[in-house]
Amino acid sequence: MLFALSDPERLAIARQLVDGPLDMAECHLSNPNVPKSTKSHLMKVLRTSGVVRNEANGRARRLSLRREDLDAKFPGLLDAVLSAET
Repeated sequence: MLFALSDPERLAIARQLVDGPLDMAECHLSNPNVPKSTKSHLMKVLRTSGVVRNEANGRARRLSLRREDLDAKFPGLLDAVLSAET
């Protein structure tokens, strides 16, 4: 989890999901010129590390933080990482 959130772009995506789930297309990166393949890779790292849940929503993908699972495993860590200054 810490590795996944150590990248500024992945951390920014996780922070966007704090208020609730978003379609993958709604998640934006700080650099709009990043290729789709890079954004896909960022999402894959977040998913495989267990930080986000990626579910089908029609033809789109819906992302949400796995807050309950992460808080059960590492109490308070997610909030500390997401609220830290960058």
